Amino acid sequence: MTVYEQKPNVARKFLMAGRGGLNITHSESLDRFIARYGAAAERLASFVRAFPPERLRAFCAELGEETFVGSSGRVFPKSFKASPLLRALLARLAANGVSVAVRHRFDGFSEGGDLLLTNERGERLSRRADATVLALGGASWPRLGSDGAWTAMLAARGVAIAPLAPANCGIMVEWPETFRAVFEGQPLKTISVRYGEERAFGDIVVTRSGLEGGPVYALSSRVRRAIERDGAATLHVDLRPDSSSEALAEKLSRPRGKQSRSNFFRKALGLSKLEIALLRVAHGGPPPDDAGALAALCKDAPLVATATAGLERAISSSGGVAFAELDENLMLKKLPGVFVAGEMLDFDAPTGGYLLQAAFATGHAAALGAARYLGLRVERA
Repeated sequence: MTVYEQKPNVARKFLMAGRGGLNITHSESLDRFIARYGAAAERLASFVRAFPPERLRAFCAELGEETFVGSSGRVFPKSFKASPLLRALLARLAANGVSVAVRHRFDGFSEGGDLLLTNERGERLSRRADATVLALGGASWPRLGSDGAWTAMLAARGVAIAPLAPANCGIMVEWPETFRAVFEGQPLKTISVRYGEERAFGDIVVTRSGLEGGPVYALSSRVRRAIERDGAATLHVDLRPDSSSEALAEKLSRPRGKQSRSNFFRKALGLSKLEIALLRVAHGGPPPDDAGALAALCKDAPLVATATAGLERAISSSGGVAFAELDENLMLKKLPGVFVAGEMLDFDAPTGGYLLQAAFATGHAAALGAARYLGLRVERA
């Protein structure tokens, strides 16, 4: 068995994910976990149930990397790194006779179904495989190897593919230059962001071109679709999600005395200079003096998103091989013996460990499918 890898070393995107501690999965109930996949939940359910978070944690432990549940329910390796787990996984593969051929680019299939590859010397190779598992990634962070080039190759064989698009990414906001110059790189802490009926909580960061951070990433796919449809989308920022409008208005109704408006806002609600400036941007001018109106603005500051960040910086991509093209073992109906796993599939996963869990679960399903296709006996599934 051979693994062909395009880059000089394997799992570059996995290692990139480890820079944030490698959030490998989540500890919430399985039903709630599966629901996080939204429109793809029903299609992914059987694979995640067959290889659920506890199985993934047990697999990591078998490889010598115990995991723990963080305060948010997210699951991380105790080492808080990706490299020890990767080394252990590669050692397991080697012990089972699996070889890894690096610097081999996948170029599609020949008319006869052989794998077409190009090695580091530019030589074109053809390899006959009894079964093939494609795990070529989506198109996010293309410099790490997953550039989405496979979409054209499979489409040429009649496989239906939803266009790849950025997911879990920042959004673009046209900041006034005076705002950008002062506040670029500064965080907004413990806030919530809403788009439509969806809301996400946490910290976000003001960037030169917009906003980054977990709550923004959670809404980014919906925002992207709205921008594609309408040309723009309005996000609503709640600077004080733990307080009601009435409670904020009551504090703002107290006498201001000789304090400046900014000092009064800062002391009454604990607003930072960034938050006050953000209210000015959202309101299109100085925040209102009226206590009720200002409280409402603090709870619902509208920001217009004009675009989302590109694939080169997105954490993941949405789109991919349509599930209708696959059988229950993730084998392509039009290419018997070829199985598909991971981010190549048409699903969208939020941050929180859901993407890696789906990648492992569909990888597990595709591997079992390939084994069944070859008539192999699998002692432990």
